[in-house]
Amino acid sequence: MANDASTVFDLVILGGGSGGYAAALRGAQLGLNVALIEKDKLGGTCLHRGCIPTKALLHAGEIADQAREAEQFGVKASLEGIDIAGVHKYKDDVISGLYKGLQGLVASRKVTYITGEGRLSSPTSVDVNGQRITGRHVLLATGSVPKSLPGLTIDGNRVISSDHALVLDRVPKSAVVLGGGVIGVEFASAWKSFGVDVTIVEALPHLVPVEDENSSKLLERAFRKRGINFSLGSRFSGVEYTESGVKVSLENGKSFEAELLLVAVGRGPVSQGLGYEEAGVAMDRGYVLVDEYMQTNVPTISAVGDLVPTLQLAHVGFAEGILVAERLAGLNPVPVDYDGVPRVTYCHPEVASVGITEAKAKELYGADKVVTLKYNLAGNGKSKILKTAGEIKLVQVKDGAVVGVHMVGDRMGEQVGEAQLIYNWEALPAEVAQLIHAHPTQNEALGEAHLALAGKPLHSHD
Repeated sequence: MANDASTVFDLVILGGGSGGYAAALRGAQLGLNVALIEKDKLGGTCLHRGCIPTKALLHAGEIADQAREAEQFGVKASLEGIDIAGVHKYKDDVISGLYKGLQGLVASRKVTYITGEGRLSSPTSVDVNGQRITGRHVLLATGSVPKSLPGLTIDGNRVISSDHALVLDRVPKSAVVLGGGVIGVEFASAWKSFGVDVTIVEALPHLVPVEDENSSKLLERAFRKRGINFSLGSRFSGVEYTESGVKVSLENGKSFEAELLLVAVGRGPVSQGLGYEEAGVAMDRGYVLVDEYMQTNVPTISAVGDLVPTLQLAHVGFAEGILVAERLAGLNPVPVDYDGVPRVTYCHPEVASVGITEAKAKELYGADKVVTLKYNLAGNGKSKILKTAGEIKLVQVKDGAVVGVHMVGDRMGEQVGEAQLIYNWEALPAEVAQLIHAHPTQNEALGEAHLALAGKPLHSHD
């Protein structure tokens, strides 16, 4: 290994996904000399195989649904079919534009960008392309990959991961989706819009099981109405190939046949064989362990993003990367409050939340100290215009702040911005009730919910 001792960087980053590139951009902005190492494409999973392409597919599906349902709005239209090559072109054009912009941004901040497969070689160096890149501090940001279950082989043909689903060259007639979390319900939603016969299999009692139970039940009701099938509360036991696809069996004896099985059981950290353990970094089940400032047990090494056991969200990676850069630049950043991070599942209808669930609030404060309110979107003019159904649920500590906002309905992801301010600024319902929300908007529903919780409901019953 040739030792390039000519430059000692302030920060060497292994991984150019959301967490890695955010740290690079903020670090360079603060005057740090930064090297960013990425084996694939700048932008990582989120830009190329996650957030951006899946939302493009979902939007294409939304357009298909609008064409299919246009007559109920007095518009004569028909859906001739799905041109999957055209969908992929649209999706890839979105990715390409963002990718070019990101490359330009990294270059403009004078970050030293290195393409190659890096490996941690000491607490202060990474080996890549036969060269040793040395830094005063190393940030590990190697991300995650789709997981499977023991004994379940993803073949990329009939049994696929989300990576394969994003480049599928056809619209399958039918599919079983294994996993009813964010990834599973988003693909199920997009595929249903494309005309696929979809069944979701989830071992836990509800879809999107980390959300408030009320949100899960509302989504299940909406999926039933859309004709998306699901089997809850029974574990997967096996899959076998049939003449035309796959047969998926469950432990309760049920089985489902389909053209494809999409394995959407979560994502696991990329950490094996990268020298982390040899450098003394503390690990647990492949995750790198960190403190609230993203520092590992090795003082010169930090880690962020899907590699650490925090929320697997791109915007969490951004926040963690920025936190590390600011700490190394001598600022005094505040640790991330993970309950205060907005969470959105972009299926139809959308599920959005910030703060804690009703169950968690009762656990923390006691059942007698928790107040909840549900505001039905049936009372919201803009939601009626859009023909979307759903609810906003508020969780409040009695006589205190709102500690949870849980929303289900089309475009609810766009309302979570105000919801995160309400939670993070520990707003009282009466304080939010004083704010005037534009009419008619869906955002107004959030205001109406707080008016009701403050004891002065307008377009809702006492």
